Amino acid sequence: MHDIAQAASNFIQLDAMNLTYLFLVGFVGGLVSGFIGSGGAFVLTPGMMSLGVPGLVAVASNMCHKFPKALVGSIKRAKYGQVDVKLGVVIGISAEAGVLYGAHIQEQIKKSFGDAGSNLYVSVAFVVILAVVGGFVLRDAWKTYKAGNANEEEKVTKLAKWVQSVNIPGTMVYFKSLNARVSILFTIPLGFATGMLAATIAVGGFIGVPAMIYVLGAPSLMASATELVIAFVMGLGGSFKYAMHGLVDIRLAMVILGGSLFGIQLGAIGTTYVKPFMIKVVMGVIMVIVLFSRGLMVPVYLSQLGLISQIGADTAKILKTTSFAIMIFALGLGAFIVLRAMWQGRRAERLQYAREAATERL
Repeated sequence: MHDIAQAASNFIQLDAMNLTYLFLVGFVGGLVSGFIGSGGAFVLTPGMMSLGVPGLVAVASNMCHKFPKALVGSIKRAKYGQVDVKLGVVIGISAEAGVLYGAHIQEQIKKSFGDAGSNLYVSVAFVVILAVVGGFVLRDAWKTYKAGNANEEEKVTKLAKWVQSVNIPGTMVYFKSLNARVSILFTIPLGFATGMLAATIAVGGFIGVPAMIYVLGAPSLMASATELVIAFVMGLGGSFKYAMHGLVDIRLAMVILGGSLFGIQLGAIGTTYVKPFMIKVVMGVIMVIVLFSRGLMVPVYLSQLGLISQIGADTAKILKTTSFAIMIFALGLGAFIVLRAMWQGRRAERLQYAREAATERL
């Protein structure tokens, strides 16, 4: 009976307003996911937590919705020749080990410190990872744009060239996205870290996508598409692990999945119309905005755990409302950037076709 009551306390009430909000969160998460390949979970997990969903339940439900969505997205982008299935499966296997280990840590934190401890852990992880990865990605995109070579092919980093030059007998595998042979000993730690992070905040792509680009040398488009294969593998195992402990709210998973499946189709189509550096811009901008949304909630959780002086009810309410408002802004901006990039790219393509047709007639 106690277990049933505990499980029930994990789940929020879903009224029409909450359902609409979750569907829109799912749509934008899917849009961003199809566009940058990071699962869009850095939008979805905070989005659910903004409604009062416990952090661990938000992570678990997010992982549950992720694997069918990732499957749809990877199949869609495979048609455009953007997916390296072999690289996705190789990294995905070690990522699964990271997911199982990370899930164990999450469960121990919730058991020891309750929802406030779990929420604090998820939020701090978000703030740190978003700051580091978001800042790095934005800096890289800005350097590319400022250099005036946004239309040129991406250059392989020095680190990636070194990784590709290392020859460890018996471990070398050829990957088409890299157009090179790489030792799987390099992919194992990258995969494990991706899975560990996915189990912590349901966002493995924060490590997976940049790692494939900057460490292994994959082009942005192929890295973002291949991440969807990894997300499918991780989501399948992670969902089962969390579900065994009653932490998956299938209602949340299905609602955000419904919105995501619409969004991911548009996002995947959008990648064919934009420059690679634009994917980095979208990823970096949304990360930084969501960082502030989660960061505002950290003092609230610290106060609940008694780690800082008690925050008044009014102050806590203001922080929660502001955090929610920033989250809404991030959702709207993410959708605007992706859809605008798609519209501009499609218009440019039509103008090009019109010019070619006019030239042929002459």
